Amino acid sequence: MEQGDEETLVSILYSSCEREISLPKREFPTSPWVMLVAGSNGWDNYRHQIAHQNGIPDDQIVVMMYDDIAYNNNNPYPGKIINKPNGPDVYAGVPKDYIGEDVTAENFLAALKGDQSAVKKSGPKKVIASEGNDTIFVYLSDHGSTGLFSFPKSTLYAYDLIDTIVLMTTKKHFSKMVIYMESCHSGSMFTDLSGDFHVYAVTAARADENSYACYEDTVRKTYLADEFSARWMDFIETNDSKNKTFRDQFSYLQETMKGSHSCRFGDMAIGDCPISVMLNNTPKTAHKKTNAEGLNLTHLTPSHEVPFKILELRIKTESDEVKIQDLMGKYEALHQTRAKIERTVQGIRQHCCPGAVVEDGRGENFSRMDLHAFKSVAEHFRTTCFDWHKEEFQITLAYMDVFARLCVHGVKAERIIEVITSISG
Repeated sequence: MEQGDEETLVSILYSSCEREISLPKREFPTSPWVMLVAGSNGWDNYRHQIAHQNGIPDDQIVVMMYDDIAYNNNNPYPGKIINKPNGPDVYAGVPKDYIGEDVTAENFLAALKGDQSAVKKSGPKKVIASEGNDTIFVYLSDHGSTGLFSFPKSTLYAYDLIDTIVLMTTKKHFSKMVIYMESCHSGSMFTDLSGDFHVYAVTAARADENSYACYEDTVRKTYLADEFSARWMDFIETNDSKNKTFRDQFSYLQETMKGSHSCRFGDMAIGDCPISVMLNNTPKTAHKKTNAEGLNLTHLTPSHEVPFKILELRIKTESDEVKIQDLMGKYEALHQTRAKIERTVQGIRQHCCPGAVVEDGRGENFSRMDLHAFKSVAEHFRTTCFDWHKEEFQITLAYMDVFARLCVHGVKAERIIEVITSISG
């Protein structure tokens, strides 16, 4: 995903949760909570950033967004964000509970489990203060790779996410939780999610594939949205959530997505619940949309290719020869960086597994991966070789599946770390 696109989606989602009626807290046995997270930063990630009219009180919605898109120097329409061609502004009125440096994996986990003492930020520390009968809906959008979801300056690993879910389940923090995740390889984040936890997760992509961006904008020179989020949000906006289930929505995603393949995990019984259990929407205008009709999503592009496509677009539309040369230099540098990362990763793989047992094919069973071991390996590689939190090395995420495959095939974390240290030196 590109940084900014998710901020757009968070705004839209917040618009879907804004109260049209005032609901006193705890008036009903079940109280809905919503957490919306746009992890990226930067104009090139426009499509990732941006949810308010579902009858959920403001104090039960937590929003995390880097918030550097609306007034970015590259934005030709300061203060406005759209998520589809000629679409309405979706930025106005969106709250900012966590912005900038406060948008971290650590704060996300602390807020999700309601632990204010673990939140690291100045000012109010808004958290999900749910109880045993409550429901929680979580939406996350950012870059990702096998076994990890990347925040601007920190990483959310599958190991820590599942550990937090287990803790929340044990302490009875909710009755049902639904998690939607938009990122490359997002299917790998929930392979250890037990169906006993009353958590239902839906992802933008399988464990072994990219998610896709869409709507290339020649004026803003970036992508406006992502296929998965655009489709499931459209389903929410055009269907009566009381009459549609999460299973209905997932079927729609399976039938209409052309780039990646949406996956689901966890408690499948939640799939039979009406969407209104989490998000309540009644379309103002009745419109029976067929699956075949769907959305006309243009410019579907694998997320890891987006930085190259954006530079190509900027070169193509730039008239200043000096700026063109500068952009071409950045384009070539990005290719060289990708080649260097690929050589390094493949060198590590060959040293760890000389017999070429680990191939980069699809269909790997990542449920066999030791999540803690992978986290140790990935963090060592990030801090030793290429830190994907730095813009120039963000493309590193495209190659982390190699380390996940090594872990799946039984190569010890200690061995992989030893090789990484040797090659980096």
